[in-house]
Amino acid sequence: MSSLISSLKIGTKIGNGHFGDVFLAEDEVHGKVAVKVLQRASGESDSGWAQRKVGLLAEAQLLAKARHPNVVPVYHIVEADDGESILFCMAFCEGGSLLSAFKNGPMMLTAVRRVGMEVLLGLQSLHHIPMLHRDIKPGNILLNAHGTAQLADFGLVTDELILGYGSIAGYSDHIAIEVWQSLLTSAKSDIWALGMTLYRLMHGETWYRESATPTGLVQKGGFASTLKWLPHVPNRWRRVLRKMMNDDTSARYQSADQVLSAISKLPVDLEWECEVSPARIQWVRTAKSRKIIVQWDRLAPRRHEWKAWSEPLGKGRKATLGGSQGQIIKSQVIKDLEDFFEV
Repeated sequence: MSSLISSLKIGTKIGNGHFGDVFLAEDEVHGKVAVKVLQRASGESDSGWAQRKVGLLAEAQLLAKARHPNVVPVYHIVEADDGESILFCMAFCEGGSLLSAFKNGPMMLTAVRRVGMEVLLGLQSLHHIPMLHRDIKPGNILLNAHGTAQLADFGLVTDELILGYGSIAGYSDHIAIEVWQSLLTSAKSDIWALGMTLYRLMHGETWYRESATPTGLVQKGGFASTLKWLPHVPNRWRRVLRKMMNDDTSARYQSADQVLSAISKLPVDLEWECEVSPARIQWVRTAKSRKIIVQWDRLAPRRHEWKAWSEPLGKGRKATLGGSQGQIIKSQVIKDLEDFFEV
């Protein structure tokens, strides 16, 4: 696809999603930009497409108000010359999305807290317009050239399609319980989705995929209490995320401002680098002149071992810090490790 459309020079494809493909482009005013092309669906009637176009183009007026350092700037929304697609022209974020970070494994808590606070600042600005995001997830948090987190793809999801879209896209656990029950979203449902996003980022895809398939679980109630935590995640983090996803909306954080205050106070003083694979989980951190290593070997569903030791960064001896003294079951490993990490 390479032509001049509505003053945009469309270049190479850089991504695709439920709503359309994304292309690099050159804009005569903003230079290098990203353009999301939303095309008329196959079999969509003339009247249906006309109605959808009106809604998308009207959205441009609201999106133009969403100017904030933690929201991806949408420069303009135009109809393509052929009338068969709508073009969202937005800033190009060189750092890509946090979906890559999620797939690579657990993010360190310092990074998760920073991302959470930056996203919440952007969410504050949207909610004050007022405007909802409705689709907060790792793939919709982009990093600009300076590494700053910015919310993207706001304004595309509506209450009419949120359940079907969320289920098809594999993000049904980002949809708050009240949305399943009433189909109505709010600032509090955005808070739920961000809570689930932060959980994903601090655990990574391998650990997350070991949990039960979320479809059908949220609407039964108590979903937040079923989350399986990596043993090093502090209890204060767990309490904040569970409150973000409380079934009772009156017991949930009431605003992005409240969540921002809570997350800003979360501890990151004992930072562990964590790598998760199906057979082994390993944590590493440096304390003074020694490296501390904790290793959980997952030998079989009911056979596990763990050990912890320290090694000098220079000369010196290895020191044993703890371990399972043989094979034990998974629940015992988790308890032992939580005691070791003093969560």
